[in-house]
Amino acid sequence: MPKRRQVFLGLGSNLGDRVGFLRDAVAGLADLAGVSDVYETAAVGGPEQGNYLNLVVELHTALSARQLLGLCRELEGAAQRVRTVRWGARTLDVDVLWIDGENINETDLIVPHPRMFERSFVLVPLRDLAPELLPDGFDADTASRVDQVVCLGRLEAQSPRSTV
Repeated sequence: MPKRRQVFLGLGSNLGDRVGFLRDAVAGLADLAGVSDVYETAAVGGPEQGNYLNLVVELHTALSARQLLGLCRELEGAAQRVRTVRWGARTLDVDVLWIDGENINETDLIVPHPRMFERSFVLVPLRDLAPELLPDGFDADTASRVDQVVCLGRLEAQSPRSTV
């Protein structure tokens, strides 16, 4: 049997029922070990669009990197994500951020995620679950102020559902 490893996925939504899409995705995850707080952030890159709700989840899983990528695509499909504009608005975006002990550099899958250490909307929620993974010198409080990463609290506490 494959060994269970620690894995982090980043989830974001800025279209439709943002909270609902995040809740449904988290509910669809087996091997869930932790869920960060929910953070609201401005979109980074891409066309003009609404704010995102972001969170990070921790899994302890035996799924391979390829299986994890498939799981991300399944969750996005369940949220009826449409891929038309790169970095455009989306109902749900799920990225494999980090897999314990693995470095992958393939056309459609790079682990650790190539931009995770550049993005406060990933690093601030990651701090909730794994502060030891943050780069030396990263100050989440300063990043939150500068990049306007606003903590909204636990996913379970989000009500009513937030839409854009």
